[in-house]
Amino acid sequence: MRHRSGCLLSSLLLSSLTWAAVPDSPGKACTALKQLTLPHASITLAQMVAAGKFVPPDQKKDEKVPPLYTSAPPFCRVLATLKPTADSDIKVEVWMPIKGWNGRFRAVGNGGFAGYIGYRGLASAVTQGYASASTDTGHSTTDADWALGHPEKLIDYGYRAVHEMTLDAKAIIKAYYAEDPKRSYFASCSNGGRQALMEAQRFPDDYDGILAGAPANNWVPMVTAGLRTIQTLDAAGYIPPAKIPAISQAVLNACDAADGVKDGVLNDPRQCHFDPAKLQCKDTESDSCLTSPQINSLRMIYAGARDPYGKPIYPGLLPGAEEGDGGWKLWITGEEEGKSLVTFFVTGYFTNMVYGQKDWDFKKANIGTALRLAQSKTAGVLNATDAHLQAFIRHGGKLILYHGWNDPAISALNSIEYFNRAQAETGAGMDQSVRLYMVPGLQHCGGGPGATAFGQDDVAPRGDAGHDVFRALVEWVEDGKAPNSIIATKYREAGPAGTVQLTRPLCPYPQAAKYDGKGDPNAAESFACTK
Repeated sequence: MRHRSGCLLSSLLLSSLTWAAVPDSPGKACTALKQLTLPHASITLAQMVAAGKFVPPDQKKDEKVPPLYTSAPPFCRVLATLKPTADSDIKVEVWMPIKGWNGRFRAVGNGGFAGYIGYRGLASAVTQGYASASTDTGHSTTDADWALGHPEKLIDYGYRAVHEMTLDAKAIIKAYYAEDPKRSYFASCSNGGRQALMEAQRFPDDYDGILAGAPANNWVPMVTAGLRTIQTLDAAGYIPPAKIPAISQAVLNACDAADGVKDGVLNDPRQCHFDPAKLQCKDTESDSCLTSPQINSLRMIYAGARDPYGKPIYPGLLPGAEEGDGGWKLWITGEEEGKSLVTFFVTGYFTNMVYGQKDWDFKKANIGTALRLAQSKTAGVLNATDAHLQAFIRHGGKLILYHGWNDPAISALNSIEYFNRAQAETGAGMDQSVRLYMVPGLQHCGGGPGATAFGQDDVAPRGDAGHDVFRALVEWVEDGKAPNSIIATKYREAGPAGTVQLTRPLCPYPQAAKYDGKGDPNAAESFACTK
């Protein structure tokens, strides 16, 4: 594995490219990067892209190019292929604004099984003045078939590709601008949140600021719990999506008003003690009630998966996350049995990364055996659970985690558990370097019924550091100003674009926003962060 010292350019090569920063020759400086020599990497393209002229490769001919690209400034686009092992084929793109570079590097992460370049994040970054980079992590499809029989590709996906991308991107940026980035940042969600924590844990010098959303960091127990879920929801235990509205309404009836505001959002779902038995069908089954096997399924989803000996594997999902376009119908039940995203990830992982059998059948799997085998084969590559963050903190790094209480994919309790372990390892001063924000109503990385816009995505900045968590991270790293509450916004679906429906403060955990009981419940000013 390379470290910073391993990617320095030779003095001769660097001196030959120092003219790259001269304003009147940006095109020549960009194309000259094609000759750059990097360890275990080759640059396959280096070209200028005019303002608003980038078209993503998957753009359909009959559709308009999104404004995110048409409003992008001119930039130098560099494509590279990284081969740290004989079986590696890691594609990387580095985008650098021609004018107005802010001196910073912001990397883009991947969701799911990766297999793509994050063009939206790249375009957003250069528009905001950042040099940026993205990698497909070593494969070009978003399923997991590439992992079957390719252990080195699994390592690339697990952690190596992002680290190698980081080193090479910094070298390319230095060659183009004739100076190193002053600060480096990584921001992503889900598997990207796992990548973010992997960087902080394994390569603490790579980034100065890291934003990790809904991290899939406890990978093996998480996906094994998904196996338990799809086994439980099989056959008689399956909960049809038509029944989800009734479950959601019963949860809200039982718990919504407990936080002082009846708004369709549970401020802290841990305080909700909804009993699924209240939905028991009395006579004829309908969409408004559950059968006994369905009630058992619901209890398991909330309580979390256990192994055959009753030991917890992974925390359950929290009540309140059932409804919505990004809710259970997408992740847990699917539009029909066997079509959920949980099924997709469970079968892709165990088939290709654990058992190595194309005919692997989740129905026949033993949970205990599957967990032990998965841990032995992949935990060291995929889990990002090391709570010892001292090296990252000594480097001066700042880490912000966030997680939506309404996440139907990755239990919000997982992020709390990791944060608490990190605090136990680091001590009382950890809040000077690491903070966690729990977001009421936020689903998996975006969307949901609450105030869920706070600059967490890699596309649209929300404003100043008080309203944009990434800008708050930058301010924390560069000015030493630790973020306290961050104002999240909910925009109206109808009416003028950008019309604000409500605002709420997001508080550093374990604080939470508490309503004062008298002010406008749609205004952040009516809430205070308290323990």
